[in-house]
Amino acid sequence: MKERNPGLTKETTDVYTYTMIPEALEKHPAAALFDLPCACQNLRRVTRVVTRIYDQELRKAGLEITQFGLLTALAATEEANQKRLSAGFTMDSTTLTRTLGLLLKQGWVRVRRGKDRRERLFRLTQGGKRKMAEAQWYWERAERRLRRELGNEGWKSMKQTVSRITEAAMAA
Repeated sequence: MKERNPGLTKETTDVYTYTMIPEALEKHPAAALFDLPCACQNLRRVTRVVTRIYDQELRKAGLEITQFGLLTALAATEEANQKRLSAGFTMDSTTLTRTLGLLLKQGWVRVRRGKDRRERLFRLTQGGKRKMAEAQWYWERAERRLRRELGNEGWKSMKQTVSRITEAAMAA
């Protein structure tokens, strides 16, 4: 009678196995990355990693990058309605409403009615300007961390590529 699985016997076999220790992933996290076939998956991954850098720094000022982004947008526009903010960030209305609610609750943003009773116009308060100034140094620190890893040419290339991808995705 012929044995079905000749390699599977009751004899003892030595097997070499390797288990990566967590410290190795911390020192070389890129080694843990999967090769993702999809543009969306790759972009979402890079966004999570970059967001983590900014949030780590901005947390020291009591903010997250989404909140800091809205504060800087309102500082640049002086006043904007929710539709304009949503379009400028390509952010869905629910997420924007939640983030604006947090900023309103902290007293960093105020809201008033627009020409249309349904329109709400948002602007920074003095407290919001102070919070933004407090967070600026931490935001710059996050920028320096990323820029240091990319180098000046990589930084410039990244910004151009992100702009082209954003425009292409909006046109698609």
